[in-house]
Amino acid sequence: MTRLEKRLLSLVAKASADFGLLEPNDRVMVAVSGGKDSHSLLYLLREVQRRAPFPLSLVAVNLDQGQPGFPRHVLPEYFAKEGYEHRIVSEDTYTIVKDKVPEGKTYCSLCSRLRRGVLYNVAVEMGATKIALGHHRDDVIETLLLNLLYSGQMKAMPPRLRSDDGRNVVIRPLVYCAEVDIAAFAAERGFPIVPCDLCGSQDNLQRKRVKELLTGLNAENHNVRSNVFAALSNIRPTHLLDMEVRRRFGVDEAQGPDETLGPEPAGLVPLGLGKRVG
Repeated sequence: MTRLEKRLLSLVAKASADFGLLEPNDRVMVAVSGGKDSHSLLYLLREVQRRAPFPLSLVAVNLDQGQPGFPRHVLPEYFAKEGYEHRIVSEDTYTIVKDKVPEGKTYCSLCSRLRRGVLYNVAVEMGATKIALGHHRDDVIETLLLNLLYSGQMKAMPPRLRSDDGRNVVIRPLVYCAEVDIAAFAAERGFPIVPCDLCGSQDNLQRKRVKELLTGLNAENHNVRSNVFAALSNIRPTHLLDMEVRRRFGVDEAQGPDETLGPEPAGLVPLGLGKRVG
């Protein structure tokens, strides 16, 4: 086992322990697209499975979306060779996406929604207790900034999430793993990469801009990415404007002075007090 594999395996184990991702008798459906992230996820989860102090099972599931020229033989042959339990699901979402999305628009949003719906149904049919997705630390960071800049929301990708209909639990065991490490690991292991060509390598412009922004800032300060990620675990409810959050944490109840404002000038009359201080 290489140092890189040990580090990634340690991070997956830590994520599982921190967020309860893998539990006794879990039946985990691993969504494998054929990219570097999902290949790495499947491999690392099997290594965790071998070391886990409790029983759990894995099944690799690939969704064949009907793209012309999709190499249908690659993943089934790889799964069989490596001894993975697997299932290939065929669902022509390609035609739907091409029909519904106007020319010149990106397909990613509709494609991901359709793919997610199919996988959710398959997980229920198979009796899976968890659906494991290959999103990594950089996906989480980029999603946080995308939501801040383009949606006015402060949210990212949770490591564990129950679906809106309550039927499925989605987990992201690579949440602590950096994309650069996953890319290096995929090259190290020689996974058979199947690129997503549904959109003809079409760029998601907003995500591309955010990625470029992070790359530029990180070149100036190598802590930028890690700082953004750390911020997700370093929340200050007292300094946010969400009224529900403020009520839940009781931040507007009587408390001491706001240290972010600095010392109060002598002779200042605080609003609502009606007397001089100092």
